[in-house]
Amino acid sequence: MEISVISPVYGCKESLRELYARTKSTLEKICDSFEIIFINDNCPQNSWEEIAKIAQNDKCVKAIKLSRNFGQHYAITAGVDYSSGNYVVIMDCDLQDKPEELEKFYAKAKEGYDIVYGRRVERQDSFFKAYTSKLFYSVLEYFTDFEHDHTIGNYGIFSRKTIEAVKSLKERSRDFLLLLKIVGFKSTKIDIEHVERKYGESSYTLSKMIDLATDSIVAHSNKPLKLIIKLGLFISFISLVVAFSLVIAHFTYGFSVEGWTSLMVSTFFLFGVLFGILGTIGIYIGKIFDEVKNRPLYIVDEVIN
Repeated sequence: MEISVISPVYGCKESLRELYARTKSTLEKICDSFEIIFINDNCPQNSWEEIAKIAQNDKCVKAIKLSRNFGQHYAITAGVDYSSGNYVVIMDCDLQDKPEELEKFYAKAKEGYDIVYGRRVERQDSFFKAYTSKLFYSVLEYFTDFEHDHTIGNYGIFSRKTIEAVKSLKERSRDFLLLLKIVGFKSTKIDIEHVERKYGESSYTLSKMIDLATDSIVAHSNKPLKLIIKLGLFISFISLVVAFSLVIAHFTYGFSVEGWTSLMVSTFFLFGVLFGILGTIGIYIGKIFDEVKNRPLYIVDEVIN
């Protein structure tokens, strides 16, 4: 098998026939052996019926139905585990990334690159989505110390060596792009065309992006804990400065602070800081708890082909 194309499906039921036809047509031009893998992540539009029909009529299509909604990156993980191609392509199902770009990806990979990212030069997204996406990757870059380009999405082609290395990473916090950063290997970027969305709406709301960012930061960085230590030292330093200043003011000018207002303000401030610190540590402990349970990353309900 030369190429495996993986497409997680959640929403966009109307796009599946077109996605399949355009992807297969492009693959037939560039190689003799390929497979298209659709992973149904418990799509509320019941996309499984459409996926099953496509797979039953074409043995080149693998259809995987997950038992419930696990999330996009877990669906990608399932597709990666079921893939067998020398090269693996990850492609969203909404057709904003054109299947015809596969030809450019494959040609670049054959030059000796293990990872070829697709860079969306002009993203055709709403202002809100484009801005929040850029903010998301900026925050992620600061905390994880990995360089992130907000114009790069999941669309790309990856060698079997890269895919096997990613498969060896079993942590529960799944962000495919971050896992690629961890395994390394020779990589490059190519410019691709990004088109307006014709089918459905993005399932990535602001709250989901915040959850993904929090999950990724905690899983790949201990910088929040270091910042907490710095914050504690800074507050201690300010407290010492204030205490020293009050002692000098008392003996020099006879000045003293009366009443309880300043005491209450400082007390509530410090309690707020302490609860924030405990909450951050609690998140890390919760992630450890999730990891040690060692539950499967996903559960498959049905497979066709």
